[in-house]
Amino acid sequence: MTIHIHEIPAAAPERPAPMQARWVALAVLCVTLLMVTLDVTVLNVALPTIVRDLNATTTELQWIVDAYVISFAGLLLSVGSLADRIGRKKVFLAGLLAFAAGSTWAAFSGSVGMLIAARAAMGIGGAFMMPSTLSLITSIFTDTAERRQAIGLWAATTGVGIALGPIVGGLLLSHFWWGSVFLINVPIAAIGFACAIPLIPDSRNPAVQPPDLGGAALSIVGFGLLLWALIEAPVRGWTSVRVLAAGVGGLAVLGLFTLWESRSRHPMLNLGFFRKRELSGAVTSVALATFGMYGALFVLTQWLQFSLGSSALKAGLCVLPAAAAIAVIAPLSTLGMRLIGIRYTVAAGLLIIAGSFWQISGATVASGYGSIVLGIVLLGIGAGLVIPAATESVMGSLPGGETGVGAATNGTFLQVGGALGVAVIGSLLTTRYQDRMTAALAPHHVPSAIMSTVRGSLGGALEVAARVGGLLGTELAQVAREAFVSGMDLGLATGAFVALGGCLVALLVLPRGRNRTDPGAGAP
Repeated sequence: MTIHIHEIPAAAPERPAPMQARWVALAVLCVTLLMVTLDVTVLNVALPTIVRDLNATTTELQWIVDAYVISFAGLLLSVGSLADRIGRKKVFLAGLLAFAAGSTWAAFSGSVGMLIAARAAMGIGGAFMMPSTLSLITSIFTDTAERRQAIGLWAATTGVGIALGPIVGGLLLSHFWWGSVFLINVPIAAIGFACAIPLIPDSRNPAVQPPDLGGAALSIVGFGLLLWALIEAPVRGWTSVRVLAAGVGGLAVLGLFTLWESRSRHPMLNLGFFRKRELSGAVTSVALATFGMYGALFVLTQWLQFSLGSSALKAGLCVLPAAAAIAVIAPLSTLGMRLIGIRYTVAAGLLIIAGSFWQISGATVASGYGSIVLGIVLLGIGAGLVIPAATESVMGSLPGGETGVGAATNGTFLQVGGALGVAVIGSLLTTRYQDRMTAALAPHHVPSAIMSTVRGSLGGALEVAARVGGLLGTELAQVAREAFVSGMDLGLATGAFVALGGCLVALLVLPRGRNRTDPGAGAP
């Protein structure tokens, strides 16, 4: 039998935390969270280097990015339930150790396959950490006003981490090898572990249900199959039997997951929660926002380096306006929630994100950084509005005993949206790029091995062009850049329509009221 909300008692920390201790604990949680969210995008500026050092194709780059997100998102709900059961602090500390171990493995990976596996291991650690940070914050800050401020800072950290990733990666790559973007996590995790033990109080839900292993397996398999189809389609063909079978199979497994959860006695995702408009509308909005954010950063960091010739550091700094906008706007989103309500705050943020993608999608091969900087700033402003408001809506809709699952639900939709963004926008880019390159080179009877390299990625095409040299090499590089920019524009325009759809969802689904139930107070 499914447990109803009013049957679950609110959980609280082991002892009330003084004001100073609460904010110190928040600082520790936010710093470690910054490491997890930063690692989603820190790899982006290293992708061109990995293309050269490991001979990775664009499809393999998508897998390197999404392997982290698949394991992260696939385990979040199960781990959120586990944290509610055995203690959120314990799960958080275990996640720090796992994340540090996976980061070390990734730093010294010698092949694409090993790097993909290491990234998946890092995702497991991230899944243990992220929902625990938010549920701990919700249990530590029982006052509604303080909790909103704390969640606003948590959400700002999430958004800033996503935007700062390319900057930190660029700084490291300007002095060290690409593995340094992972190795930097180890000392941060060690310091966070040492600080968390004395500073963060533990909490749990004594009435939590047993773990739902069947649901966890179905969600990972279904989501993995769907992403495999989206990422592999440009290489194998959108009408390939394998691609179609994986896509249909993924959707079928996800449908089975929904059926399983609706009939399970102890579901890891209580589908009854989604009857709450403030939760269902918020997580959908977050997913559609990160769809574009992750996809945009995936393609823009490559465009800045391959097409504009920027160094990894310069490419990272080019994203700085987005990080700065998030850092400024996210803490102020609380004011927007008070003045116009969560519905219009989220809708406005998604509308701004749609405008940013539409502006950037007008780039041409002759465009410089100045032509897209407005879009980058707008992206940060929109994310700074959406993420805190939607997160507050989710956490404010659930009783205190369910904060682990609530945080995991929010994080799952955030990561699933991002993974789909990389998969869809990256696949649209790859498909158009390969079509343009195949058409342009068809009259020249290029050897198959060289053709494969040229079609594999823009980096591969530019390396071939450099070896060929002369007028022919210059023409090949120009055609490759034009094909890449055309694919990038298509992907970003698609992201704009997705964000616009999210704006409509927020307006139609999120409730109009400005105040909701305090989760610490129990169920309505």
